[in-house]
Amino acid sequence: MRQVPPSSMIEIQITAPGGPDVLQPHSTPTPQAGPGELLVRVEAAGVNRPDVLQRAGHYPVPPGASPIPGLEVAGTVAALGQGVRGFALGDAVCGLTNGGGYAQYCVIPAGQVLPVPKGLSWRQAAAIPETFFTVWANLFDMGHAGKRDTVLIHGGSSGIGTTALMLCREFGIRAFATAGNAEKCDAIRALGGYPINYRETSFVESVLEQTDGRGVDVILDIMGGSYFNDNLAALALDGRLLIIGFLGGAVAREANLAAIAHKRAHVTGSTMRRRTAAEKAAIADLLRTHVWPVLAEGRCLPIIHAVYPLERAADAHRAMEAGQHIGKLVLEISH
Repeated sequence: MRQVPPSSMIEIQITAPGGPDVLQPHSTPTPQAGPGELLVRVEAAGVNRPDVLQRAGHYPVPPGASPIPGLEVAGTVAALGQGVRGFALGDAVCGLTNGGGYAQYCVIPAGQVLPVPKGLSWRQAAAIPETFFTVWANLFDMGHAGKRDTVLIHGGSSGIGTTALMLCREFGIRAFATAGNAEKCDAIRALGGYPINYRETSFVESVLEQTDGRGVDVILDIMGGSYFNDNLAALALDGRLLIIGFLGGAVAREANLAAIAHKRAHVTGSTMRRRTAAEKAAIADLLRTHVWPVLAEGRCLPIIHAVYPLERAADAHRAMEAGQHIGKLVLEISH
């Protein structure tokens, strides 16, 4: 017998901008699914860098989005909003949220929800949406990465990095990736990428050496300003630089605009959270077609570094900020 959603639930609120300790559990009314939405009984939720930035006060919540952190969840459909088709109560699903994932129940637009691939656990399913949506939208859609291309991925051991590496290997794309220690470089190598320890060598010199001076066709960059000129130096003619993060700052000082012109470089960037529901639904459709069959066959499964109970979300954020993890951090939700 399917359970009726309770009138109240536990969620993790950001009590004020600050460190991990501002993440506190609170009892609150269970949300209701509006038109075109699903209410999901959350079993697990992914932890991502934007959650940390939001908690610290550096990632404003878009208008209309939930102020509760958490951009990806997995669980069962608990209620259907008006007009929703293709889902039934009790379906096992995972989805890209508009916030609200650190909770026992979460409302998600139906277009951003996909069935849990066959054979995956709740933990694995919860670790998929944010990184797979982001990597597909940037590397494959905006970046047009294909079999004849070479790709450079910064932060190769992160959730984004490991996802990008696995998809590059799956689709026959030669990949390089940066990391800061031997263990992370070993993880990159195990995923089919060529590791570059940025603490020991210049990624520009390494890429140019490995490509006979040509450079790479696509760069997926989480660093931003501090890497801008070096990224341009590592690009091939007609290369694409995709900026998706700003760990090295949002301002590129003394940017070499001549390099953009000389290389006919395409420089772009995006965030997932500010995309429209229609844009996110379109990405979901592409994932369903190109990636979900791969996941169902047991390939490109997310690497999970650690799992924490929902009440210890602060510890998960500390682990994220420590930067020693390889792959994903996940919250497990009890009911």
